[in-house]
Amino acid sequence: MKTIGILGGMSAASTQIYYRELCDRTRERLGGLHSPELLIRSLDFARIEALQMAGQWEQAGEILNREARALERGGADFIILATNTMHKLAEQMMTGLAIPLLHIADATANRIRTSGLRTPGLMATAFTMEQAFYTERLSATGLTPIIPDASDRATTHRVIYDELCRDVVTRDSEAAYVAIAQRLVDRGADCLILGCTEVGMLLNQGNVPVPVFDTTLIHCDEALSTALNG
Repeated sequence: MKTIGILGGMSAASTQIYYRELCDRTRERLGGLHSPELLIRSLDFARIEALQMAGQWEQAGEILNREARALERGGADFIILATNTMHKLAEQMMTGLAIPLLHIADATANRIRTSGLRTPGLMATAFTMEQAFYTERLSATGLTPIIPDASDRATTHRVIYDELCRDVVTRDSEAAYVAIAQRLVDRGADCLILGCTEVGMLLNQGNVPVPVFDTTLIHCDEALSTALNG
């Protein structure tokens, strides 16, 4: 089994989901007392969030690169970044490393295309929805992503940072998210990408009328397959 390096803490809630899901999926596949070989570097998200809001992405990238190098030195065979938004810095993060990054958008796009779907709605942070680093990567695979309108993007972003990243889940926010998802479907989305690793705390296949692609769960599946078979 290869060692998975997880660069997380962005947010801590997301990284907890990754750890739990990787452990559960390893036990399901291998049985018995099996668990994944992991190295986890969890950052202080307050520092990263401050850099995001200040637009100091290069400085944030330097931090991620330093921590990715530490995972490589620690023995990781490949890296997963336990956040969608910070994949904006994927290239800078992996500068000088010999081990690969398993990109969350690539794993998600592959799963959607395999399912025969092509027009995903995308709910994520404002950075992920509005900047090209994510949507263009999806488009490059032949997908046509649809993002919420400005008001819905603001609501989606606010709930992520003010609530979900703090492990706060409310019925009001769930209702708001369900309504936003429905509006994306009404505009032609044939599926929905939960494009922030915390969005799955509110949305799932039970409250969305089209196929749901939870990037966290897909990323975990791909990471485990790589660790076992890659």
